[in-house]
Amino acid sequence: MPKLKSHSGVKKRFQKTGSGKIARKKAGRRHLLTSKASNRKRRLSDSVIVSPAMTLSMKRLMPYNG
Repeated sequence: MPKLKSHSGVKKRFQKTGSGKIARKKAGRRHLLTSKASNRKRRLSDSVIVSPAMTLSMKRLMPYNG
């Protein structure tokens, strides 16, 4: 069977953690930051773990990284 291609968008946006979970950055931290409160920007700076419902589809989109 041929090798599978990873989805390039998913490859750029998600990382695999050491324990095998998938991490992502939060949305809303790219532009228009002057109108956002500093504690809101601080909350948005953290990365979070992808929900279990979405994990399977993410692993299918990056077969060798996920």
